[in-house]
Amino acid sequence: MEVLITLAAGALLIVLGMTLIHRLNAQHTARIAAYRFSTPYPALARPPGRGHQEQQGRTPGHRRTGTWP
Repeated sequence: MEVLITLAAGALLIVLGMTLIHRLNAQHTARIAAYRFSTPYPALARPPGRGHQEQQGRTPGHRRTGTWP
């Protein structure tokens, strides 16, 4: 009799654990679906006028002193 009660309690704990994992997985999936991963970070966009154009008055081969290589 004690063995049956132990097995029933173990099965009940397994079912409760599976239910909890299933609910957490569904919640996590809903959270991922609601988040927009494709929006870029605002800090990655350069402000206007800050592109990679050559600065005026500098020759193309000119390097700043103290830079490597």
